[in-house]
Amino acid sequence: MISSCGAEDNAEGKCFGGTARLDTVIKDRRAASNNSILVDGGDQFQGSLFYTYYKGKAAAEFMNKLGYDAMTVGNHEFDDGPEVLRGFMDAVDFPVLMSNADVSKEPQLADVLKPSTVVEQGGEKIGLIGLTPDDTHELSSSGPNITFSDPVEAVTREAEKLKAEGVNKIIVLSHSGYNVDKEIAAKAPGIDVIVGGHSNTYLSNTSDKAQGPYPTMIDGPDGTPTAIVQAYAYGKFLGELNVTFDDEGVITEAVGEPIIVDGKIVENPELVSRIKELAEPLDEIRQEVVAEASAPINADRDTCRSQVCEMGVLVAEASLARVKDQGVQIAIQNGGGLRASIDEGEITKGEVLTVLPFQNTLSTFELKGSDVIAALENGVGQVEEGAGRFPQVAGLKFTFDKSKPAGERVSDVMVQEGEEFVPLDPEKTYGVVSNNFMRGGGDGYEIFESNGMNAYDFGPDLADVVSDYLAAQNGYTAYTDDRITVK
Repeated sequence: MISSCGAEDNAEGKCFGGTARLDTVIKDRRAASNNSILVDGGDQFQGSLFYTYYKGKAAAEFMNKLGYDAMTVGNHEFDDGPEVLRGFMDAVDFPVLMSNADVSKEPQLADVLKPSTVVEQGGEKIGLIGLTPDDTHELSSSGPNITFSDPVEAVTREAEKLKAEGVNKIIVLSHSGYNVDKEIAAKAPGIDVIVGGHSNTYLSNTSDKAQGPYPTMIDGPDGTPTAIVQAYAYGKFLGELNVTFDDEGVITEAVGEPIIVDGKIVENPELVSRIKELAEPLDEIRQEVVAEASAPINADRDTCRSQVCEMGVLVAEASLARVKDQGVQIAIQNGGGLRASIDEGEITKGEVLTVLPFQNTLSTFELKGSDVIAALENGVGQVEEGAGRFPQVAGLKFTFDKSKPAGERVSDVMVQEGEEFVPLDPEKTYGVVSNNFMRGGGDGYEIFESNGMNAYDFGPDLADVVSDYLAAQNGYTAYTDDRITVK
């Protein structure tokens, strides 16, 4: 909704994204077509202090102003449980969809959260199907009443239902990731377009940084083509796809390219004013200076999800320092929980909250050495996919080999005892600190929940822990070291 880009940089055209710019681009592209729809691939929650403070109400207001036709549920829409998602759904003027989950036992969502919908444009019916990650129960706080299921089966079921209703143009709004989207396209018949999210993949026909063409065309099991699009993250691009269908609803042409929403785009002044108004209660939180950084602290997404990164070192070390006097030796922080870098100079509380927006608390527990190894195996098990479970650690060193099968990658695990690192003993019990999301089994760390002993999940807020740690330093200098070796 609003970036962390400063007013001076914004005035110089150095910023990108933001609702006020996006509004301008959307109006321009709508004017160029008489048959357009605007849809979203999920994860409107989180990412800034706006969510921390407004819990989706501000996102709902601006999505209504932009005129969305539908969105799917992303895993972050469950970060504060079904109740907050329901409040968001009640506030928006468009359907929020999710097909691959059973919500019948969740009173907040039963009979309200639908798997699909039909919209009309240009006299034609268009079926929209929603998808969320099938491991959302690991990634978020969906609660005990919702069960998630296979996306291919769910899409196939909903597509057949829509076809039976006479709908022959079907779009999947998928918060499942690029690789899963390609699998769905190849296995689920009758899908015309997949608008993707979750993996934040940049697809393009013009950039050498793209991970594939825009659209990526995949032939389905019935021989008809499916167009897959995804346009990175953070509102940097507006994805545009122009699709032509024949009378049978089969794609004859699909062309497009992400449109960069950069500083050249004029912001809607009405929305700028409204955003400024909503930001006022956040200013006091944002502006409190907690420390000084002698150099930038990097939290690059790709780095923190594949190797040791500066922000991972900071957060893991801060967590361990907070509870070390309780006999805790090891800290493990998921790389996906680190959401922004910090610039050189003064560090404000707002910046720390932007890095750690999820209001996670510290969790301490005991774990056998063999279970620590299993947790690390989980952490590096999806490194090729850039999964957020990648373990940033403190008090620990380990090596992993990406060429080996998942579950067999970790070796040479060492734990700090005094000033030295010694081999981790699989039979010994160690004190571990993590965040309450991971301790509850989030990001695949079920072993923390099932095998963690003497657990306490209600420690201080992780953002407060990091703020206090930084404040105690006489100026913080970011660093990395050899705690994680990648083969």
